[in-house]
Amino acid sequence: MNICRIAYIPGDGIGPEVTAEGIRILNAAAELDGRFRFEWTRFPWGCDYYLKHGKMMDDDGIDQLKAFDAIYLGAVGAPGVPDHVSLRGLLLAIRKSFDQYINLRPVKLLRGAPCPLKSAAPEDIDMVFIRENSEGEYAGSGAWLYRNQPGEVVIQNSVFSRRGCERVIRYAYELARKEHKTLTSVSKGNALNYSMVFWDQIFAEIGREYPDVHTCTLLVDAAAMFMVRDPKRFEIVVTSNLFGDILTDLGAAIAGGLGLAAGANLNPERKYPSMFEPIHGSAPDIAGKGIANPLASIWSASQMLDFFGYKEWGTRVLTAVGCLLAEKRVLTPDIGGTASTREVGDAVIQLLKDGIR
Repeated sequence: MNICRIAYIPGDGIGPEVTAEGIRILNAAAELDGRFRFEWTRFPWGCDYYLKHGKMMDDDGIDQLKAFDAIYLGAVGAPGVPDHVSLRGLLLAIRKSFDQYINLRPVKLLRGAPCPLKSAAPEDIDMVFIRENSEGEYAGSGAWLYRNQPGEVVIQNSVFSRRGCERVIRYAYELARKEHKTLTSVSKGNALNYSMVFWDQIFAEIGREYPDVHTCTLLVDAAAMFMVRDPKRFEIVVTSNLFGDILTDLGAAIAGGLGLAAGANLNPERKYPSMFEPIHGSAPDIAGKGIANPLASIWSASQMLDFFGYKEWGTRVLTAVGCLLAEKRVLTPDIGGTASTREVGDAVIQLLKDGIR
């Protein structure tokens, strides 16, 4: 039997509630299959930990996490801790330390999910964003000069290396070729005359190795417009760290809301553990009420199953989520239901036991 060793960081706010359901779904899939099982180790890191210890994780936290096959993260952020402290002290620290340079975010409208685009059908919104996840605008490079003085100056540098651009763009081309889908690169080369011109150049260079892949390049503002006006034009999308962050939130809005948004932070070479998470944030206003939507966390659990090679189970979990949305009987209040977080998890497990595919 294959044992998948998972570091579990429930995090802040609703993180522990929604990831608890993801864990139950993963354990249920393993039990039903019989060929694998999950072994969980919990780490109490996050904003509560910061308020007690002055840091988001143990000093040797990264070394502790190295031993695991994957990381399952709930949410990061809480009142009383500045967002840049909580983000850089845990989530970004893990992404960078483990070279999780691929951020894989599906933007897929499941049948029954609420969509503000009244004319859009599920087949119109089915895209995968591949976001550069290790450098770019989130590299953390810059300076703060003459702080709190009249001549105060802030410099925020974007860092685009050839290696960093080539590997994420090549990953996108490979996926587009494998799945026989179109590939769109999103940049802003007309205004960012160094970083984005460089990105566009590398996209074109690598594209010559993939003449079979149909490509398109768009400026980020045009891409945002087309995601609303003509979402079916997008299949595989590759873009930088900042643009990917913003556009995938727009994608979540047109595909059912942040309660249905999942993300995978991948180290494709598997030299380090990859990390799976819902991307909706900690929602402190509803934490502890038992009404948080766990479907994004369950979707990220589906991504974890895919990552470990159990794609049939990943598909079955996602099918179960779609079934709940279509039936509209067991849903949390944010998407029009009255069910609790736990009841949604129960319903997904029951569908898996019933053999949904």
